[in-house]
Amino acid sequence: MDYDKLKGVIEGLLFISGDEGIDAKEISEITEVSEEEVIDLIEDMKADFRRAGRGIQIVEVAKAYQLTTLPEHVPYFERLATSPGQSTLSQAALETLAIVAYKQPLTRSEIEEIRGVKCEKALNTLLSKHLIREAGRAEGIGRPILYATTKEFLEHFGLRELGDLPEPPVNLDIEEARLEASALFGKSEEPTND
Repeated sequence: MDYDKLKGVIEGLLFISGDEGIDAKEISEITEVSEEEVIDLIEDMKADFRRAGRGIQIVEVAKAYQLTTLPEHVPYFERLATSPGQSTLSQAALETLAIVAYKQPLTRSEIEEIRGVKCEKALNTLLSKHLIREAGRAEGIGRPILYATTKEFLEHFGLRELGDLPEPPVNLDIEEARLEASALFGKSEEPTND
């Protein structure tokens, strides 16, 4: 097998081994190439990646090789991970978001009273996606956290201001509310009670 093809095989093995990595001995057994030659090829691949300005690198951790991203690219990965558009919201999160959008600021217990189920997981999801924020504390016992929507919420849904939200329906049953939430916030998963 020529060196370029062998490098491709090793790159594939590194990729499928994930964050567990794979050691030179195992690569040697799989490719039927000496361990020393595998190590030389990996060192050559490391240099190739650097010269080509690739977004990944090969690192050795606990005698196993693995593909990793470059540390200087972390800010971009963080943006991807926190971008609201990178994953769909569950039905519970959509319902919770709709309640916060229309009734803000309000506490978790007020949201749970409206929804009829716990909403801690949905709130955490919405907070992590920066669609809602902690907007202070309510007066009263325990001074519970108040939640409100964010600028990112407005940007994500293309709203200039909260006044651009459609008028909430009056005396709406839960199925109609789910349809409204789906229409306003896009397609979602099946209803859940989280």
